[in-house]
Amino acid sequence: MFPWVYEFHWSFGHLIFLGLFFSVLVTVVVTVIQAMQKTRKATLLNNVEKIRWHEDFEDLPLEARICRHELTGEVKHRTCDNGFDCRTCRMHPQLQLKRKAEFLQNGDANVFGFFMPNDRMYHRGHTYVKQESERTFTIGMDDFGQRLIGNAENIELPEIGTRLKVNETACTIKKLGATLRILSPIDGEVIDRFYENGDWKIIVRSDNSSLATNHLLRDAEIRPWIMREMERLQIAFATNKVGATLADGGELVPDFHKHFPKADWDGILGHMFLEA
Repeated sequence: MFPWVYEFHWSFGHLIFLGLFFSVLVTVVVTVIQAMQKTRKATLLNNVEKIRWHEDFEDLPLEARICRHELTGEVKHRTCDNGFDCRTCRMHPQLQLKRKAEFLQNGDANVFGFFMPNDRMYHRGHTYVKQESERTFTIGMDDFGQRLIGNAENIELPEIGTRLKVNETACTIKKLGATLRILSPIDGEVIDRFYENGDWKIIVRSDNSSLATNHLLRDAEIRPWIMREMERLQIAFATNKVGATLADGGELVPDFHKHFPKADWDGILGHMFLEA
């Protein structure tokens, strides 16, 4: 049936067969090459995200890299050197959280004027994670982050089926001429997402629910973390030479963006959302 086979003879039937055979072969080869190119592109993109986060994290000031166990007073001083990913930290299992009743706020969701419910877990990049079922989680922006950004000019949410990775891009937000990259707090596949009245949410199915949220802040860690974040915000504005930003009692001044039109919002928002 092939020219290189002994006693092969050219005929009309052989020509048809060879034409079909090589057409299928070319189609298969092209499909494989395209799949390999897509895989390579996805791999490169994933590597770029990892490299980008590693560089951003290394560039963060020390006050932004405080270990979660220092927040609750379990250790006197410790700087995170693991990209806020406690799942792979050798020290985390040895530093069990102190769940003292006075730290749990008695179920109070008000933390220095911010709505931070205890039924949610929080990423250092100001997203929250709420578990809906064994493997399903809702991702959204916490109240602190929402007040920082206010009404966004544009939000790009991931498509359904997208694979999210911890500390890689979950969505992008445009505000005051700056494009802000919001980090994903957990790994998983996007199964739904929506945006309504300025509020966005991403629904994710996790591969491993037992490990999905081990690295996130919760309970006793929320209040001291928000206190540190307010201090970081004050430092960011002081460095920017635009004056105080917090009202009496610690809450953000309403619509404070309007009061500081000359501020470097690209730098300030990037600083607060862990883009160094």
